[in-house]
Amino acid sequence: MDKRLKFTREHQMRIVEELKEYFLVERDEEIGDLAATLLLDFFCEKVGPTLYNRGVQDSQAFFADKLEELSGLEIW
Repeated sequence: MDKRLKFTREHQMRIVEELKEYFLVERDEEIGDLAATLLLDFFCEKVGPTLYNRGVQDSQAFFADKLEELSGLEIW
């Protein structure tokens, strides 16, 4: 199973533009599409799994709370 983050073409293009804008505004550096795409790929590979796992953990906690609330609705 391929667990790499994937984006639609439009979403990837938008993120690439945002990365280019960030470098221009925050670092006063111009980077091209290739550099921004490679940077996005790097973050997806190195940081993506951590962010994904955090989302899974947050979802588990959310649903555990909801299941606990359901137990309180039982009629005895």
